[in-house]
Amino acid sequence: MNPFRRAYFPGLALLGICANAVAALAQAPDQSMEDRLAKIEAATSAAQSAGDNAWVLVCSALVLMMTGPGLALFYGGLVRKKNVLATMMQSFVLMAVVTVLWALYGYSLAFAEGNAFVGGFSYALLRGVGAQPNGAYAATIPQQTFMLFQLMFAIITPALITGAFAERMKFSAMLVFTILWSTVVYFPLAHMVWGNGGFLNAALGGVVPALDFAGGTVVHIASGFSALVCAVYMGKRVGYPKTAMVPHNLVLSIIGACMLWVGWFGFNAGSALGAGALASSAFTATHFAAAAAALGWMGAEWLRSGKPTVLGAISGAVCGLVGITPASGFVTPMASLVIGLVAGVGCFLMVTEVKKIFGYDDSLDVFGVHGAGGTIGAILTGVFATRAINPLLKDAAGNSLPMGLVDGNGGQILNQLTAVGITIAMAVIGSLILLKVVDLIIGLRVTEEEEIRGLDLSQHGEDGYALDFELKSAESRFGSPA
Repeated sequence: MNPFRRAYFPGLALLGICANAVAALAQAPDQSMEDRLAKIEAATSAAQSAGDNAWVLVCSALVLMMTGPGLALFYGGLVRKKNVLATMMQSFVLMAVVTVLWALYGYSLAFAEGNAFVGGFSYALLRGVGAQPNGAYAATIPQQTFMLFQLMFAIITPALITGAFAERMKFSAMLVFTILWSTVVYFPLAHMVWGNGGFLNAALGGVVPALDFAGGTVVHIASGFSALVCAVYMGKRVGYPKTAMVPHNLVLSIIGACMLWVGWFGFNAGSALGAGALASSAFTATHFAAAAAALGWMGAEWLRSGKPTVLGAISGAVCGLVGITPASGFVTPMASLVIGLVAGVGCFLMVTEVKKIFGYDDSLDVFGVHGAGGTIGAILTGVFATRAINPLLKDAAGNSLPMGLVDGNGGQILNQLTAVGITIAMAVIGSLILLKVVDLIIGLRVTEEEEIRGLDLSQHGEDGYALDFELKSAESRFGSPA
């Protein structure tokens, strides 16, 4: 398009807007100027609401994509071939299970009016959750849209935990445990951090004003430390660590990691709950942190072993995305690079050194990535949060207050540490009790024979790579190809 046309068409659009405004004023000469201006203001507000609603709905779809296919592919490629279907099924089925829990009572426990630790039942069965906004949470979108967006977070969080016990937990036990865990740990914790009057909610009257823009505590620390408890409680896989248990298909994993990276824009930028400048800032921080972390992990690995691996690069990117999650709506682009780099290198050390020292079998390094990355991100949020990006904290007169250490509020680090400690306690104690209960009732682990055979066949009666069987059959009939 030539320069004249580029200037011409926006000019026509501006003239059209002005003409519509004049027409609106002219159509009702008997009305006062105040009435006519009120109508224009209402139309403008409706346009903003439509734009915000469209953005959050798109972000909801992006966050769901993070679980399926993103996490399903990422985890599925990291396990051995005999467990690929079972691993991917865990992510898929939770998309259905958690949705039903959320509709019945989960959303209500997380976001209805209650006390500082859990919501009530006023939104049970989604009563009153419709087209009208809930001003406490998002004033420009329907509460139903807000409910859907938060649902996608509730889905992916227990799905993350499944990577810790991959290749050895019974499917039935996984279902019961994740249902109980969502009810006992996730829903109350979501209320504490994001719910109106929640104990850790900095924006809505929390006792401890912790900053968590998109789920560093609620999603990543909670899932990461719960994953560690699961790995330790269940014990090591048969043959671990003597038998090599390498990823069977890194192609699947890199596709999944790329989908996670893209979907994370919905995760973080969508948490602005509007299509404004804050969403742009969170989007930028998310992307920069992922890039810095990928390079950080890759560089550390390169120095340590002499080769940068694909698995290391994609793991690093996920670490950066985890680390920036609580800070994404509060920090500058340069701060996000620092957070990503620290998360990438820090998680690398957790996975390669700390895990080796303690010897636990966290199958897909959920604790090393999400537990450690979420903790790093939550603490660094208290360092780099600035009111220049998001003046969330205000005094009684409505004046903005310093946010983090860079703003002169070093005390925010203590708030962040408090939130981290409470989250870890809830995740560890809750998970340990629930694992014990499920183990006593139906048992957690498959038999040794079933584990050796693989969970695809023992739990689902299916083979993820039936083509292998067909190829062997063809070779037996016609001979191997030259």
